[in-house]
Amino acid sequence: MSKFIGRLADIGIKKETTRGTAETTATFWLPKMSFSYDDKIEQVVDESSYGVIEDSIGASIISKFAEGEFEGKIGDKSIGLLLLSTLGGLSTGAPTQTSVYTHTFSVQQDNQCDSITILQDDPNQDYKYGLGMIDSFDLDVSLGEFCKVACAFRSLVGSTASLTPAYSVENNFLPQHGTIKYADTLAGLGAGTSVALRSVKLTISKNLEDDRKIGSVEAVDILNKQMSIEGSAELIFDTETFKTFMLADSAKALRIELTNTDVTIGASLNPKLTIDLASVKFNEFTRNYGNDDIVTVSLAFKAFYSIANSQMIAVVLINEQSAY
Repeated sequence: MSKFIGRLADIGIKKETTRGTAETTATFWLPKMSFSYDDKIEQVVDESSYGVIEDSIGASIISKFAEGEFEGKIGDKSIGLLLLSTLGGLSTGAPTQTSVYTHTFSVQQDNQCDSITILQDDPNQDYKYGLGMIDSFDLDVSLGEFCKVACAFRSLVGSTASLTPAYSVENNFLPQHGTIKYADTLAGLGAGTSVALRSVKLTISKNLEDDRKIGSVEAVDILNKQMSIEGSAELIFDTETFKTFMLADSAKALRIELTNTDVTIGASLNPKLTIDLASVKFNEFTRNYGNDDIVTVSLAFKAFYSIANSQMIAVVLINEQSAY
């Protein structure tokens, strides 16, 4: 085996036709900023005593699985498959302007969101990991950086494969493409109040649990349990609006929208990602007083399911990908 740098390793993903049956090719190869994925084990240590002071005589494997993390730029096409695996529900509209599709993602109300195969290629060995599930999905829009997505995955143990990475051209998003708004209601977000933020981060947690059985060290299935959404933001301190919301226990609808106006798709449209949170409450307002720095505010918030709107989150993605 040869020694190599991480740039020579590739990660790909594909939705599984049959849940838990690994695919052999990728729909998307993901340009990465960081990536780590490998097989793992869980051991039980024999803590029986044998008349000596040494703590144990051995351990046995009771579980095998694979897990790891990926971070990269938000691609306007590949982000759709990550969102599908995270939220589970998808409706794709007919094409407009010949080649532009609108994908609407919603929360699938069950505990088996679509599984994906995670494909790993490096100069020494290729692997495919079936029954891949997203444990957490992080979106990060910050000044001075590409807009990023990070995912924590879990899957079955990998098997060897023969892979040939082929990257697709995608449109990415920069912080100047972002708009953040809030409103009293979800319906009011179109005309909502824009906020001048320096950064906003959103985390969707899926709380995965292995479905295991006696007679096997591998999971029968990997299930997503309760879903939670939390976030944080930073802005220059010139208003106490969010402190007022926090102290008044006021719920607001929140929109994070990325529109790449530098790129035209179809005749006159742009790649766009819109994330709407139906009900958000702010739970932290902290001013940062660096002696030589402009005073900033750190915010934290949590999203809640809105009974009035029958949802917690809705995501709309506009691109030239016809289906997921």
